[in-house]
Amino acid sequence: MALLCGCSKNRLSSDKVPAPTPEEEFPAGGEMVLGNKLDNPFSVLNMANALHSYLTGTKSALAGTVTVHTTDYYVRFLPASKEDIETLENLGLELLDHPLDAEIVQDGDWYHDPSLPEDQITWQYTVVGRNFKFPEGIRYEILEDCFLPENDDLGTRSALIDWSAVENEAYKQTGNSGMLDKGALTKGGGDKPSGRIMIMDDGLGQAVPVPGVRVTCNTFMRIGKAYTNEQGYYSISKSFSSKPRYRIVFKNKKGFGIGLNTILFPASYSGLGRHSASGVSRTVSSKSNRNLYCRCVVNNAVYDYFNSCKEDGQSMAQPPANLRLWIFQTLAESSTLMIQQGVFVDNTFIGDFLGEYTGLFKKFMPDITIGVRNKTDYASIYDTVIHECAHASHFKKVGKAWWEKLIAYMVNSWIDSGELYGLGTEKNSGYCDVAESWAYYVETKLHGNRYPDDRQIFGTSWWFSPQIFYYLDERGLTRFKICEALTKDVTDRAGLEEELIKRYPDFGTTIQVAFNRYN
Repeated sequence: MALLCGCSKNRLSSDKVPAPTPEEEFPAGGEMVLGNKLDNPFSVLNMANALHSYLTGTKSALAGTVTVHTTDYYVRFLPASKEDIETLENLGLELLDHPLDAEIVQDGDWYHDPSLPEDQITWQYTVVGRNFKFPEGIRYEILEDCFLPENDDLGTRSALIDWSAVENEAYKQTGNSGMLDKGALTKGGGDKPSGRIMIMDDGLGQAVPVPGVRVTCNTFMRIGKAYTNEQGYYSISKSFSSKPRYRIVFKNKKGFGIGLNTILFPASYSGLGRHSASGVSRTVSSKSNRNLYCRCVVNNAVYDYFNSCKEDGQSMAQPPANLRLWIFQTLAESSTLMIQQGVFVDNTFIGDFLGEYTGLFKKFMPDITIGVRNKTDYASIYDTVIHECAHASHFKKVGKAWWEKLIAYMVNSWIDSGELYGLGTEKNSGYCDVAESWAYYVETKLHGNRYPDDRQIFGTSWWFSPQIFYYLDERGLTRFKICEALTKDVTDRAGLEEELIKRYPDFGTTIQVAFNRYN
């Protein structure tokens, strides 16, 4: 752990990669500024009025064949904990932290209701079906009854009614015609957003996809979402005739989440602004909004790491699927404390390390913290994340009790000497020896596979020796085999050597040579 401090294959496409997006097209981030409440075109009353206006002339004969009624509720929830949020997300709800019927004066990455304390989770807004069963114990308010044509029972609708035209009429009658997308209107039923999210990797000199992130968009109560695929493409199934507001939600399809925003929420999101109903594509670079850039790099590193755990018929322990990572712009150090997984960490240490973030830390319990201060290039952030993910794989092998001894050793070393790794002579230093040798080895291995022209070797300046693993790897004892030997009974270098020889006797001499050379 940089605080307590397989081959990753590049997901490059033969498709033409879009040039870096001009930075002025990215919202500045920060807090969203809201204006006046807007008249919701999807309210039952407004859609009924729009239908009445539509059914004129030759269409008047259709009057009475169909009625507008409640298909959905516009609601807001007030979660009291991360468990409440997870409950709502597990019900398939797409939660937004700002009112869906408010004018957005200045786009941003987050909003916190000013009537609520800053250390309390803010209201979460969404739309639910009329038969939705609200979970017990979570406060909610129904704000408005809505009619969304796509959610109506087709058996009660007339196929002769152009609901897209009715919807457009509702936008006009409510004073929201400026949001309509002229291009989408020419397509009758509107447009289905699609696009591609990329990021520049300056170490490779080219753009790479941002896979597995959720791209969401909405205009009022119509909400669409889709995940980017391996090549960074997304395609949303809902049609829009107005210009939606887009955002990237960093809760990856693989299960891990990247938080926080300034608000209390276990997965960060970055706003992309309002764009065409046909979709939006972006290529992020180091000149983009800093939070957006770091989130994309961290996402890619974790995604790559998960993939690297299974390769060419070999596999090793993956981190927990629900891994939660935090990014800190003001810290240089990183850690793999695994608190969400149940590891106990002394509160005094957390307070000294995180300062003003201590309250958030206790409430949302991250597994990994990534300090990105002074890390301006893709590779430096990427390598740090790989290192911490390697620790998370090790944790998966050894469990809480082992990990608590490692953390206790590092905390005590930091208090006693100001060195998290200690001197290697203290009690339980063997835990650090094994853990850090493994993490620096994996960091070096995956860095070399991603950047074959940049053969850096990490971790060799400390008292522990990741060189042992480099030596073994070059002679055929891969990281997959080494990981198998990282059992909870291996608590020092001698124990590691013994376990490796027991498991791989054909490599016995090679293992002995490696440990003797770097002992």
